[in-house]
Amino acid sequence: MTTPDPTVRPDQSALGPPDRYLELMKQILTRYLVIDEETYDVGRPPQGWVRSSGPRERAKSAVRSLLARRGLRLVRTGGDRRLRAVGEDWPPTAETMVGLARLDNVQHCIDLVLADGVPGDLIETGVWRGGCSIFMRAVLAARGVEDRSVWLADSFEGLAPPDARRYPKEYHVDLSTFDELAVGVDVVKANFARYGLLDDQVRFLPGWFADTLPEAPIRTLALIRLDGDYYESTMTALRALYPKLSPGGFVIVDDYQIDACRAAVADYLGEVGERPELEAVDASSVWWRRS
Repeated sequence: MTTPDPTVRPDQSALGPPDRYLELMKQILTRYLVIDEETYDVGRPPQGWVRSSGPRERAKSAVRSLLARRGLRLVRTGGDRRLRAVGEDWPPTAETMVGLARLDNVQHCIDLVLADGVPGDLIETGVWRGGCSIFMRAVLAARGVEDRSVWLADSFEGLAPPDARRYPKEYHVDLSTFDELAVGVDVVKANFARYGLLDDQVRFLPGWFADTLPEAPIRTLALIRLDGDYYESTMTALRALYPKLSPGGFVIVDDYQIDACRAAVADYLGEVGERPELEAVDASSVWWRRS
C-alpha cells in the first residue's frame, strides 16, 4: 500500500466546518502549524529518543547546566516539518508526537466506524501528553457523537524497565530512563480542558496495563490504539482488549517498527488464529480491521 504524503494537507476552503476544525486540531496538537516558532536547546538532536554521549556531549551538557543556573537557555528556532508530519521528532510543547499521518489514520478509522455503525468505545494505551486521545474526542465532537467514550490507559509515570527475563523478545532499549515520557494524569486532563474536550465522555485508567486493562469497565470497543513500545505492554493490551473489539473495528499499532512490539502482535494473532492484512500508516505504525 502506498501511503500518502502527510505534508500535503487538504485545501481548507474545500472542507466543511467539522473537517476544517479537525484539520486545525491536527496541526495544533502536533504544532505543525507553528513549528517555525518552536525553540530547541542547541546541541540536542531533534529525535528525542537519541541519547548522545562522549566528551562533546558532556561539554554541551555542562554549558546548558551553567546557563540554567542563571535562568538562561541557548536555543535555536524552527523545527523540521517533514519529521513532524511522520512523527519522527520529539516536539518540545506539542500534545502528541505521533505526527500528521497517524492522526489522519485515526480520523479515517473513526469515520469508518461511525459510517458503518460499528459499536463500541475508543481506547489508547500509552498516551504521553494526551494529544492523540484529545483528537479522538475531537472527532466524536465534530461528528456530534454523544454515546461513545474515549479511554486513556497509561501509568502516567513513564515506562517501567523492560523485563527481558520474563519476555526474552523484549525491546533492548530501556525507555524508563526518559523522564520526558512521565506525564502526570493531571497534566493530561489539563490538556483536554485547554481544548474544551474534558467531559464525561473521557475516561482515565491510571496504572500499569497489567493492573488496569483486564478489569477495565469497558464493554465493547470499536477502535484500539496501542502505543506501549514493549512486548509485554503490547501483549497485555491485546489480550485484555482485543476480545472486546467489535467486528469491523480497528486496531492501530503505533510502535510496529520496534522488533519486540512487532513480535507481540504476531504472537497474539497466532494465539487467536487470525491473519489480518496489516496496512502501513507510515514507517512506524500499522493498522488492520477486524473481519
